Amino acid sequence: MREGNLEAPTRHPLDWKNPDFYNEESALKEMERVFDICHGCRRCVSLCQSFPNLFDLVDATDDGEVHGIKKEAYWSVVDQCYLCDLCYMTKCPYTPPHAWNLDFPHLMLRAKAIKFRKGEVKLGEKFLASTDVHGQFAGIPIVVQAVNAVNKTRFARKQMDSMLGVHPDAWMPELATQRFRWSAAKSGSTVVTQGERTPGKVAIFSTCYVNYNEPGIGHDLLKVLQHNDIPYVIVDKEKCCGMPKLELGDLDAVAEHKAANIPVLAKYAKHGYAILSAVPSCTLMFKQELPLMFPDCTDTQLVKEAMWDPFEYLVARHKDGLLKLDFKTALGKVSYHIPCHGRVQNIGKKTEEMLKLIGTKVEVRLTTVERCSGHAGTYGVKTPTHPIAMKIGKPVFKAMAKDEPDIIGSDCPMAGHHIAQGFDQAGTPAKSVQHPLTMVRNAYGL
Repeated sequence: MREGNLEAPTRHPLDWKNPDFYNEESALKEMERVFDICHGCRRCVSLCQSFPNLFDLVDATDDGEVHGIKKEAYWSVVDQCYLCDLCYMTKCPYTPPHAWNLDFPHLMLRAKAIKFRKGEVKLGEKFLASTDVHGQFAGIPIVVQAVNAVNKTRFARKQMDSMLGVHPDAWMPELATQRFRWSAAKSGSTVVTQGERTPGKVAIFSTCYVNYNEPGIGHDLLKVLQHNDIPYVIVDKEKCCGMPKLELGDLDAVAEHKAANIPVLAKYAKHGYAILSAVPSCTLMFKQELPLMFPDCTDTQLVKEAMWDPFEYLVARHKDGLLKLDFKTALGKVSYHIPCHGRVQNIGKKTEEMLKLIGTKVEVRLTTVERCSGHAGTYGVKTPTHPIAMKIGKPVFKAMAKDEPDIIGSDCPMAGHHIAQGFDQAGTPAKSVQHPLTMVRNAYGL
């Protein structure tokens, strides 16, 4: 229960175009106010490293109060926030409409934006956040094989450590030999069956990760849609959703990506498509962050309403009586992880609901873990934070390894691999790492 505030948290628009947003003195003053409230509460201490860092700073002062912390030390709190939003959505009793009006993640975002504008973000961090740039090697014959092979060598990993700040032991995705947008049929036609809750046709926003790294996830989604007679199209063109840039504090770049994506996606929204994205962070970007950054943009708000998590859509399709339940293949013991950016969409446990539907037809022994894996985009691969990311994920690794599952997976594919790395470090390698869409396709026997 959210003590002190029994109403649902209400997110205010991000006032990022106000010149005061980038006023460092003003931001530090607000941080002191918020940190003082957090110090008196301490409910979020287990969520990430930001809060332990803050409370250690407080406890090291002479009188144990926030005013004794040197302002330059505040950045050690900011740098550990990876904008998972769990403090705001699940723990904090002082979020709006509470009078204290506390929004810790967006305050940290403001601080990151100030840091970025001051030129204090390293080139390596900027490159890691440029998914459209390093993804361009994907699908190029010979080049992609060479890049993947070189990236596995210790020499290359040491170079990536020194030049890009990528930890030598962190899991890194391979580049795909064939991009999803190149290899997928641009549309799949069938009779459009409109549901009470669900539009009868789907537009697929591929995402950088699915397009450049794991196109199989996208193909799994298409197979599931085709099996359920749901027509689809791949959106005409797309750029990165902007989430990596948001996490870096590069809000101008976020605006550039928005300007490229929203007009395209709005076209589909206006024509009655449900827009699906198979990566929770990308879905959340269009459902929450962009609408809060651009509250007066009609098209942005239109896309927000049309955006669906794939399992949110499939479960709603089931409630419309339009989802096929002709599952043929048992999955066995499945250990499934709910990622942070899935939780904060406020859609409930839709992937779990879908896996339980499979379990009514074929064997699925399901364990669900609802806690941060620690990966959090680039946070989990950076040299300073990879060890912390593995530490944050330990409770998840332990819970998911229980009963020796046949399959582990997460809606966030990067979190799934991060968890598998945790299994490896514990000496109990995962038998199979699958995205839940892959699990559903396999259960259908497709």
